[in-house]
Parts: sequence; structure tokens; C-alpha cells
Amino acid sequence: MAASCVLLHTGQKMPLIGLGTWKSDPGQVKAAVKYALSVGYRHIDCAAIYGNETEIGEALKENVGPGKVVPREEVFVTSKLWNTKHHPEDVEPALRKTLADLQLEYLDLYLMHWPYAFERGDNPFPKNVDGTIRYDSTHYKETWKALEALVDKGLVRALGLSNFSSRQIDDVLSVASVRPAVLQVECHPYLSQKELIAHCQARGLEVTAYSPLGSSDRAWRDPNEPVLLEEPVVLALAEKYGRSPAQVLLRWQVQRKVISIPKSITPSRILQNIQVFDFTFSPEEMKQLDTLNKNWRYIVPMITVSIYHVLELENKCKFCSRSLAQNWPQPPWSEERQDVVGRIAFPAHSGLFYFY
Repeated sequence: MAASCVLLHTGQKMPLIGLGTWKSDPGQVKAAVKYALSVGYRHIDCAAIYGNETEIGEALKENVGPGKVVPREEVFVTSKLWNTKHHPEDVEPALRKTLADLQLEYLDLYLMHWPYAFERGDNPFPKNVDGTIRYDSTHYKETWKALEALVDKGLVRALGLSNFSSRQIDDVLSVASVRPAVLQVECHPYLSQKELIAHCQARGLEVTAYSPLGSSDRAWRDPNEPVLLEEPVVLALAEKYGRSPAQVLLRWQVQRKVISIPKSITPSRILQNIQVFDFTFSPEEMKQLDTLNKNWRYIVPMITVSIYHVLELENKCKFCSRSLAQNWPQPPWSEERQDVVGRIAFPAHSGLFYFY
């Protein structure tokens, strides 16, 4: 059973359902990828930071290519550049490491995983002595220009972005000679991303939804958070169509032409997640699912940041308006980079801040 596709502006066909591999542990992900390919998956979503690309590569080597289960040209493989590799000198080596791990000659899609750069090096989360993240001054526009060279060399077929805002997308487009083809963000009925999707579509980008089922297996899950798979509207539609709640959520995305990458290592669920192309919701049923939106994020990226980031917001805390000392170290970037700082929200005074 093959998944239907969307057509990227590059001319590539990208399957609407792919296998997500975030949180798929080594020792399990190889079997998951092999099984997914055997039941019709033709889209595998990877990332260097997931720590399992070597094992995914073993599955691809055994099952993809001349004389194998699936021809290489029929499989769409995505990976992502991690934050510590944003410096232009580090971009190609990072990609080549991913290609070696995946045992591929090229990627179908390479995404910039996040819009901000960490300190260069092999420590994925470099920190100061106080536990705050060490940042690098490389702007994502510089990183994008380095990514474009990978397309010129035939190492990557298409480029894209992940966790970027509408304004950041436009920022990249302002310098791009190779236009981004895809944006990957958290997206599900609780976080429908309607405006962001419209923004992308108007600019020729397709959207991929990560955590399309609500990511209930997160280690930091709040026991009091809403459970998307138990939403009454979802359960009612599942009963009506004889489907699982997960299939209802994925079908909603399919009808919106939003790509989904549900993660699973369980064969029955892997198969179930791709069996969403033989039923259709009515416009009224789609609206019922649309009304579930509450801008709720399951994957809130918490990054520890130094107090000097607060100083860019008029030297005051956004919530208590307490004035902060003027003699803290300043960020290692110019005013041109203050867009990064300006998007930090402060939900608490714990030193953990949220990037949007």
C-alpha cells in the first residue's frame, strides 16, 4: 500500500505519510524501518540528533537500491542539520556524516533543524558552568547559503526548514537562490497551524507535521495535559468509520495536504498509520476536527539561556517587569540578530525559556 504524495516545487513527489524516527531507540528502529518499507512506506524522516541514523542506514542498505525490496528513487529520505553545525564550514561535513551513517549517496530533503546556532563542536548541547546553553553567532541566513552548495554538489535534492516562524521563513527567502521546499513543525488538531500553513503555501512550501498524534510517549509528559487521542470528536469519528483514533488524526492531515510523520516501532501501528487513504471525511467532519485547535504545544522546546537574553526586552522581565542589572554580558551578535532574542517568551522564573 503506497502513500499518496504532494508535489514539491523541485518536481519531487513527497509521500503524505512517512515513518518518524524521533525517540525510536537503537535496537528497535532498524526493524521498524524494514517493516515500514515492506508495507508500503516510501518516506523515512531522520535527524542526526536522534542518534539512530547508523541503524536506519543498515535497514536502508539491506532493503533499498538495485536488486533490493525498493529502488532508491522510490524512497524519500529526510534528515536534519543540528544546531552545533550551523557554521558554514561545518555544514557539508555534517551532511556527509549523515550520508555515511544512512549509507546513501544523497538525501531527498535536508532541513535546518532549528533557527538558532549552538557553539561549534561535537557536544550537541554545549553549556556554560551555570547550565545555560552556549550559542554561536552564526545567523541562519549564513547557514542557508552553505546548505545551497549541497544542492549544487548533488548531495541533496531539496532543502527545507524546521521549527521556523513565518517571519524567519521570509528572512531565508530574502537571500535564497535555492528556495526552501518544506517546513516541518509540530502540528495536530490542538495546534492546527492554519495561518502558518497558509503562509507556507503562498510561498511554495509544503508543510510536514511532526507529533501528529500528540506525542503522548514523551518522558516529560504532564499527566494533566489534554490527550488528543481521547478527544470525544476523534473517538466518535473513529467509531463511525471503523478506524483508530490515530487514523482519524492522520486522515485529517491528509485531507489538508499536510505531510505527517507518525513515529512507531510497533508493526501493527506502523501498518495502521499508512491505511488512511481509503476513507474520506465530509467538510462538516473536517470542521469538527478544526474546532479542536487551542494552540496547544506538546513539544515545547525548552532551552536554558543566559540572563543577558532578557536584557534585549528593555531590560525587564516580561511578566513581573522587574528591572535587571545593566552589567550582564551581552549576546554575541549584533542588532541584526536580535530577532532571535525577541522571540523568547518567559513562562516562569526558573531559567527555562521557550523559543517559538
